[in-house]
Amino acid sequence: MIKHTGPLALLASVAAGPMMAAGAETCQAAMALDVAGVTLTEAVHAPQGDASPVDHCILRGMMDERTGMDGHPYAIRFELRLPDAWSGQFMHQFNGGADGEVRPALGAGTGTGTVPALARGFAVVSSDAGHQGDARPDMGLASGTAFGFDFEARRDYGYDAVATLHPAALALTESYYGAAPDYVYGYGNSNGGRHGMVALSRMPDAFDGILSGYPGFDLPRTGLQSALDIQTFRSVGETLKDAFSREELNIVSNAVVAACDALDGLEDGVVADTHACATTFDPAAMICAEGQNSACLPEAKVQALITIHNGPVTEDGRQLYSTWYWDPGINSGSWRFWKLESPVPPWEFKPLIATLAAGAVMNIFSTPPFEVETGSPAELEEFMNSFDWRNGDTLINATTEDFPESAMQMIAAPHWNDPVLTEFQEAGGKLIVFHGSADPIFSLANIEAWHEKLMANNPDAATFERFYSVPGMPHGQGGNSADNFDMLGALVAWVEDGTAPDRVTAEFRSDNVEAAANAGATRPLCPWPGVARYTGSDPMTADSFTCE
Repeated sequence: MIKHTGPLALLASVAAGPMMAAGAETCQAAMALDVAGVTLTEAVHAPQGDASPVDHCILRGMMDERTGMDGHPYAIRFELRLPDAWSGQFMHQFNGGADGEVRPALGAGTGTGTVPALARGFAVVSSDAGHQGDARPDMGLASGTAFGFDFEARRDYGYDAVATLHPAALALTESYYGAAPDYVYGYGNSNGGRHGMVALSRMPDAFDGILSGYPGFDLPRTGLQSALDIQTFRSVGETLKDAFSREELNIVSNAVVAACDALDGLEDGVVADTHACATTFDPAAMICAEGQNSACLPEAKVQALITIHNGPVTEDGRQLYSTWYWDPGINSGSWRFWKLESPVPPWEFKPLIATLAAGAVMNIFSTPPFEVETGSPAELEEFMNSFDWRNGDTLINATTEDFPESAMQMIAAPHWNDPVLTEFQEAGGKLIVFHGSADPIFSLANIEAWHEKLMANNPDAATFERFYSVPGMPHGQGGNSADNFDMLGALVAWVEDGTAPDRVTAEFRSDNVEAAANAGATRPLCPWPGVARYTGSDPMTADSFTCE
């Protein structure tokens, strides 16, 4: 267990002494808390209700107010939620996307089951990572990533906002309750998962446990994949959404199911044995034979899919990001939303790789950033369609006088390509990572390679790290997947009781229309490289599967 005492006591002082009781009056009095570098702006007591799982206090504030090198104002804005009935646990909630907003500090999301951290008694802090995503409307769809023109804002986004806010939030929590947290956790998915992976190296003794879901731990490299995707899709379609219809992606999904579904012993539309499928499925079998015009694809479209599954590779064979597994989840709404089209009219229905990812490549991942004219959807897509991804790693590794750290140095986890994590291990920390096999933006094969490198580099890694693949799950909940599971509970049991996680039960949600055929069924998620294999009896229960 990591003890958070000593220096933290020096950070905080309260005029009337420590606050032992929690409630509405205590919450209002919390505006008197004095923590170095923190300006508190609001204290609101939220009674239990629809938007509040428990009675708690919401403290809002900011740190590090400044004017950036781009002439625009910046600050780290945050909220800290403090339950009246505190469990002694603390969570730093890491947020996704390009950050830029203070999302409710509930400790809820994929991997936390049905009970968010706040409802379990955790104190939870959330921030905007040092910038406001709506501060530059003049940059159109690139406004959310406009902070990339300021070096310190890039660094805050990469790692420094977490490092700055974390001790201050702990000090506020200690002063509010009159005691330091017994256990400190970090949790996030996607970019939030990246924040957690970054903290493993930069703050190895700051967390007792970290839960990292589908992390973009080498985020700038994924932008090269997005450029490859757009250019490949545009080669087979006049527009991105025309490249592959929903019916065509259903053909691909059905072909993968036909080849690989039964490899785990049960035909349920889910491919659990991803490794076996990689050697069993032949994408060329989807090419229409002469005279065939149904349940097949033109050769050019199959080749396009092969190209994006191979990932960005230079002419001399150097892999710039990762390969990808073929998965039935290619027909999920999430896959289409990221890759081909969105339902958002102001985006002109363009997908996330042509909006969010394009803005990130332009403004955050490239050094120096590219100038934006209007930030229109068409401008962002055309930028990616002409982006030289084969030499893109030069831009993501570049430095200048104004940007003395590259995007990879600031944003990627320092251990992204050669993990050992000795310092985190020696501090007693525990890490659980999970990732969907059908993720359209971060490759399962990439995080799998990271995990296997960690196992090779550190023979004791199994004492502090677990990795789980979630079959069929895209980027977060969705697809034909058992996407409701409580990894947070498994992490807490490991940290606080010493119970190392093994199989974790996951459920196909009844409100997920993409998993309607399996609604209510449960499956075990197995520690990598285990595969959940059907052993007979009731296919609706996880008890009928073993991890092998």
